[in-house]
Amino acid sequence: MRLGILQPSYLPWLGFFDQMNRVDTFVYLDDVQFTRRDWRNRNRIRTREGWAWLTVPVLQKHRFKELLKETRIDNTVAWPRKHREAIRANYAQSPYFDLYFPALEPLYNKPWEFLLDLCFETLGRLKTALEISTATVNASDLDISAAKGDKILTLCETLGATHYLSGDASKRYLPEEEFQARGIALEYQNYQHPVYNQRYPGFVPYLSVIDLLFNMGEESLDILSGNHRDAVNPGHAVDPAIDGCG
Repeated sequence: MRLGILQPSYLPWLGFFDQMNRVDTFVYLDDVQFTRRDWRNRNRIRTREGWAWLTVPVLQKHRFKELLKETRIDNTVAWPRKHREAIRANYAQSPYFDLYFPALEPLYNKPWEFLLDLCFETLGRLKTALEISTATVNASDLDISAAKGDKILTLCETLGATHYLSGDASKRYLPEEEFQARGIALEYQNYQHPVYNQRYPGFVPYLSVIDLLFNMGEESLDILSGNHRDAVNPGHAVDPAIDGCG
């Protein structure tokens, strides 16, 4: 049984869903510390000028050790309207905008208190749009208190994994010898970003998966997983700062 584990994020990138699609069970690592200036509450979309951030503002004052599952959205900022209109302005003329945007638009008409609730709802809708059938589990439901590499290893053992598919950035802290000693094969994703048609000239990699969906429609899963006959690998190796995140 192959397992994947990543922190839930807002509008994640292609590599997030590639990892989800390649495993039998995918764990949302929702009980770790929220990291600032990271990919949990933001991602990038394509614009005529290149790309732009869509960032969900969160309450941060005196909350330095707050867990991801405890992180609250700062609703004094009118971010839902800004995100909805930015997506509409930059993608309304994309071939598959009308197919996928109706499922995403309600996200911006609903009040959200916790970032994690928004992430889970967003991930569920994108998973459905991509037609990924992988089973998902929340790490917080398993109540495992270990940290970093030990936590990953314990999650694998708890869920009966025989293989663990990891992002490349995890090489820095995973106890590879422990995985081997416990009979769990450790694999790295080694994701290579494909090229596909975008709304504006020139290709920009490492955007939210909505860019792929709006431009390529039902072919999106084959493209992001490298199975599409027209997919091109431009040699965009994944930067460790991006790997396993957005």
